[in-house]
Amino acid sequence: MEFRLLGPFEARQDGHVVEVGSRRQERCVLALLLLDVGRLVTTDRLIELLWNGHPPGSSRGAIHTYIGRLRASLVPYGVRISTRGDGYVLEGEGHRVDVEEFDRLVSQAGVVTDPTERVRLLDRALALWRGPLLADTAEDELRERLCGPLDELRLTGIELRAEAQLALGMHTQVVGDLTSLVRQFPIREQLVATLMTALYRGARQADALLLYQVTRRRLVDDIGVEPGAKLREVHRRILRADHRLDRPGQPVYEVRVRDEVLPWNVGGHPALEFCNTLAGWGQDPPLPGSEWLRGYRTLAVWTGYVGLVDDVAVSRLVALARRDPDRAAAVLDEARVLRTRLYACLTDQGDRRAFDAVARFAEAAAKTLVFSRDVDGGGRWRPNLAAGLRVPVHAVAWSAAELLGDPRRLTVRACPDRRCGWLFLDETGLRRWCSLAACGRSAAETPCRTVARQRAR
Repeated sequence: MEFRLLGPFEARQDGHVVEVGSRRQERCVLALLLLDVGRLVTTDRLIELLWNGHPPGSSRGAIHTYIGRLRASLVPYGVRISTRGDGYVLEGEGHRVDVEEFDRLVSQAGVVTDPTERVRLLDRALALWRGPLLADTAEDELRERLCGPLDELRLTGIELRAEAQLALGMHTQVVGDLTSLVRQFPIREQLVATLMTALYRGARQADALLLYQVTRRRLVDDIGVEPGAKLREVHRRILRADHRLDRPGQPVYEVRVRDEVLPWNVGGHPALEFCNTLAGWGQDPPLPGSEWLRGYRTLAVWTGYVGLVDDVAVSRLVALARRDPDRAAAVLDEARVLRTRLYACLTDQGDRRAFDAVARFAEAAAKTLVFSRDVDGGGRWRPNLAAGLRVPVHAVAWSAAELLGDPRRLTVRACPDRRCGWLFLDETGLRRWCSLAACGRSAAETPCRTVARQRAR
């Protein structure tokens, strides 16, 4: 059975609305049990909430009567209310409560790093919100007591979705979603900062700066405090037209392949591009949003994007990962280990342990390679698809071995800014800047270094 509490109270069975509880107070008692589904709710708490601390003398008898009627109406749908001590428990197995699902989706979205997945989860969560909690059932006083945590969670979900939408270039959508909300919550700084960023990206710099001034005035006049550090930083960057504001917390350039957000190819070799799936190598932890290698599907799509496997292989790998997510996650962890060792190997020729680790990966890959014909009639070594989900790891390891055996490894450069660290080949010896501008520094401020020579000194 499905219960909807976010908005008018509804009970549904097989998609159809069913009548549960003939009186408003009965439905209110049911809702209070559903808000703590699977947990004990004491009779005293039900009385205190239902009558807001001023119960009539017959309150205990009334609660007992309400529970009896609810049990009778819920029996046909397999919903059970159990008596435990001086209280009741609504058994939650097999039933769906929108509040519980809303909490789960927002919490899940808070830990994912892929902005597309985060938007998808939060769209599902926010779609459950049909209005104020128990809009037609609870009294205003009760709703205010119950709804505080849910209102905060909803605002947090909106903020998380807006940030993810900005990362996907959806600033117009963010402006539309947040403008009225900021009027409703004018001193909620996270909302204001996100809306200012969206306005700036939409070429509305003056509107963004005006919003800051209005918000600062409200904070100072109403509360007596200045804006917080994040809001001040967004304001400062807008004044400076700082290009990092275009993609806060993640590298500047990206491409989309099969709905996956991938780094732009600028390194000059697949092994370098693999290392560049993580910007901010010097940061611990890395910069928020800098991790490109978010999931196995991203790894498989990226491997095809740089030409290490063909499109047919990518489709097969994606399907395999969908059928065996645990194995796919283990291979992704293995790929990240390879990436860390390869980066260390390329940036420090003296790191024998890192070189030996990459060599073991390469030797394992060599045992799976097959020599096949290209469309142009030539031949090339490719990882055998019989290796299953490990194909991308083998492909990258073989590419890494190829680079480590090539004199071009001596021309690998890295941006010295610890917030960046991207690698690229520079056979001319003339490039002195980070082509991604991920670190936000100009060539005049920070020239890039030749990795091999820097380490040799």
